[in-house]
Amino acid sequence: MHAVGKPGRVDLERIEKLKQEEDVRFVKARPRSMALLEQGRRSMPRGVPMSWMDDLWDHPPMWVAEGSGAHFTDVDGHDYLDMHIADASAFCGHAPGPLVRAVNWQIERGNQFQLPGEDAIWVAEHLARRYGLPKWQFTLSATQANTEVIRLARVATGRDIILVFDGKYHGHLPETMVVLEEGRMAPEMLGLPPWASRHARVVQFNDVSALEAALAPGDVALVITEPALTNAGIIRPEPEFHSTLRDITRATGTLLAVDETHTLISAYGGLTREWGLEPDFLTLGKSLAAGVPLATYGMTEGLARLIAPPEDAWEAAGDAVREVATGGTLFANALSMAAGKAVLGEVLTEEAFDRTTRLGHRVATGIEAAIDEASLPWSVLRLFAHSYYAFAPRPPRNAIEYRSAEVPELRALMRVYLANRGIWEGGWWRGPAVSVAHTAEDVDRYLSVLRELIAEISGVAGAVTPRFI
Repeated sequence: MHAVGKPGRVDLERIEKLKQEEDVRFVKARPRSMALLEQGRRSMPRGVPMSWMDDLWDHPPMWVAEGSGAHFTDVDGHDYLDMHIADASAFCGHAPGPLVRAVNWQIERGNQFQLPGEDAIWVAEHLARRYGLPKWQFTLSATQANTEVIRLARVATGRDIILVFDGKYHGHLPETMVVLEEGRMAPEMLGLPPWASRHARVVQFNDVSALEAALAPGDVALVITEPALTNAGIIRPEPEFHSTLRDITRATGTLLAVDETHTLISAYGGLTREWGLEPDFLTLGKSLAAGVPLATYGMTEGLARLIAPPEDAWEAAGDAVREVATGGTLFANALSMAAGKAVLGEVLTEEAFDRTTRLGHRVATGIEAAIDEASLPWSVLRLFAHSYYAFAPRPPRNAIEYRSAEVPELRALMRVYLANRGIWEGGWWRGPAVSVAHTAEDVDRYLSVLRELIAEISGVAGAVTPRFI
């Protein structure tokens, strides 16, 4: 982490003007994407197959044609260096060879049987060795994995309440999509049931006192957290935070789940292994099978026994079944498991993580140099392959500090400016990340364009001070 001490200023009116110019350039250069968006509106809400594809950017969505390695191309023929890596799900690069071969081989032999195949044993045993938890189950997404973890935790503890940290994201499930509004728990978005908020608590990351107070009543079934928060920039744990978290949860009979869906890209065994964490559950997804739908959760031997049905499971009164609500028709399908085996065995290797860590260091160091040259009071956070620049002189330690440091107008300009110059970077919630497919030359190209952008921003006269911490 690096803090820039020399103050600087940006003119938000000028930023908005530049943003408007870049938006015009973006739309004008992508007539085919704009035509497809209009066509899509006839059959899909907002013209896209999933609303996020329109939500996440401050410009119209472009439409993708193909991708290979660290690059992809849109339907108008523009090539992009991918520093967003599909919110970590493309960490293996686009169309890695081992994945392509495994998927082609399996699809010719059948992809869905609702019966186990041998690949599942290989993947589960490999995950146990790599991440340290002995038993594993599989889903299609990390949202589903976290859902099942919460259900198991409730059965194991006889409690209902789930605790999360402000700035989290653990998928689109009611139990974790909660926020604290004026001292009261509330659903984070429309369509979520109010009951979920009554069975949830939110505290600030790194706040041990608030954590102790929230767990003191002894009614929380599960704390679920990322090792470092990645949906509010990057918020790293302070020294001893995780060991204290583990001590408090054990003392209060609360189970602990570590969600490594994003931080999987940090290290060979995730940050769980890298930092010596000891969770009861561990969830993984996104890049686990290079973007082919596959997610998983590991658990202790004791918790695994809860999945075994009781002898009288189907003899309960009425229609209720005395078995934990887990599973799905497409879970652990043959195609997903073949993809997972190929990726874990041949793509997400120890050597790959060593190289992406070095490239991530190169990215962060280059951003720091560009910020220093411009005398901007920003800070850079490092998390192995992933970097983030905050518009504040010191890195935020919780979501409150993250939000107070954000300048949405500036973040929006930076995104579209980079896109117009062939760099696809992260959305407002994350910064650049490298993939297994990136090279040092790719990193240098990204830094060159970013340096030009930062120089243009810092050279603006007529000052309006951003919201620095």
